[in-house]
Amino acid sequence: MPTELQLGSGDPAAATVDAVVIGLSATEGDLALADGAVEIDTAFDGALAELLAVAGATGKLEEVVRIPTRGAITAPLLVAVGLGTGDPGPDAVRRASGAAARALAGTGHALSTLGRIDLAAAAEGTLLGAYAFTEFRGNGGGTEPVGRVDVLSSDADAADALRVATAVATAVTTARDLINTPPNALYPESFAARARELAEAAGVEVEVLDDVALVEGGFGGVSGVGQGSARKPRLVRLTWAGGDAPRKKVALVGKGITFDTGGISIKPAANMDQMTSDMSGAAAVIATTVLAARLGLPVAVTATVPMAENMPSDTAYRPGDVLTMYGGKTVEVLNTDAEGRLILADAIVRAAEDEPDYLIETSTLTGAQMVALGTRTAGVMGTEELRDRIAAHAQATGEGGWAMPLPEHLRADLDSRVADLANVSGTRWGGMLVAGVFLSEFVPDGLPWAHIDIAGPSFHTGGPYGYTAKGGTGVPVRTLWALLTDIAENG
Repeated sequence: MPTELQLGSGDPAAATVDAVVIGLSATEGDLALADGAVEIDTAFDGALAELLAVAGATGKLEEVVRIPTRGAITAPLLVAVGLGTGDPGPDAVRRASGAAARALAGTGHALSTLGRIDLAAAAEGTLLGAYAFTEFRGNGGGTEPVGRVDVLSSDADAADALRVATAVATAVTTARDLINTPPNALYPESFAARARELAEAAGVEVEVLDDVALVEGGFGGVSGVGQGSARKPRLVRLTWAGGDAPRKKVALVGKGITFDTGGISIKPAANMDQMTSDMSGAAAVIATTVLAARLGLPVAVTATVPMAENMPSDTAYRPGDVLTMYGGKTVEVLNTDAEGRLILADAIVRAAEDEPDYLIETSTLTGAQMVALGTRTAGVMGTEELRDRIAAHAQATGEGGWAMPLPEHLRADLDSRVADLANVSGTRWGGMLVAGVFLSEFVPDGLPWAHIDIAGPSFHTGGPYGYTAKGGTGVPVRTLWALLTDIAENG
């Protein structure tokens, strides 16, 4: 069962819970209790920092120290988590709360004082840190996440802040669940059905085009990529109208390759299992659109989500094929493993027909993103103002993003001898940027747009840290939500 989050109240030293969480910071080499722990410190006769230091606490960000309370407070266990040096910002609180939540696995009921520092960050971090994907574990998945956490806050609007933070974290975990679902259970048809179920429950309009409708409609990219699989492609459209007075129209596009073998240009076997995450962009935009509806955001949001499985077979598209994309442009396929940009091109053109004020696309598009920026920093490209706006939100939310250019000279590398353009260049250099340049060819002039390459940040292969679990991360749901709320407030 997922962790339950509630707004706490009263004296944490007297709370009838199994554990209490407090924060620690390291200031000029000294260990200090963070805001919100004064009652707990008083119960320990003002010597709690000294006691925790003896137990090995340093205040380092995400460091967790557990000590028995021996009756000093009602709860039998005290969990102290590091917030790092200086005044903790929202992501420090989020990361510390996530680390504490993971340490509380198996605990029935806990209370956190970190909400007194930043309620929204503490709530998000707690729910994301406690996340576990156990649907396919026959033994029940081992230790259960912490059952319930009461988060203390003295804010006047605490109830509303908790409601929003819980909804945002739930959207992230929804995306994580979709990403972590194995490809034999999540393929274009079933993915479309999951999207429909999520959308209809939130009052979001749904349209699904099947493989026949895609061919008839001229979606050559989605049809071409998906033709090699027995599991036929889909295009899903989710529309949140924005309530009674939507302030702007935003198009979201997400890559939904439910499994990517590379097709005829087949990938190496090593780590191919991770290609179950190649639909992370689709999961993010679906979850974000549903979130906008659930919270009644006054922005019209339409998600256009192409879904396909890229498989080698006797019906698969080939290197050398020319595909006619939605809208009429032709593309020479030089590498069938550069399939994401082909299905996205169709979706971008279709999304632009709605005449949105902004178009944002996100995808696990290039391995070159990880070469350039590592596994935790997304590359953001597009029109300069929107690109920089998104990168700033990505950094502020802790999801990570960096503005990257779209050099004009790279367009020549995509020239084709037989079509309007090729799907890859003939050089190994600047692969992430070349992919962005390719996508830009399908964006109407004058439309503010951005492409977020999340090849690395969308899927974590190492051990858990902060509020990030192993597997799907849900990036960039929180970045997209921050952008949408910014647009709702500022246009």
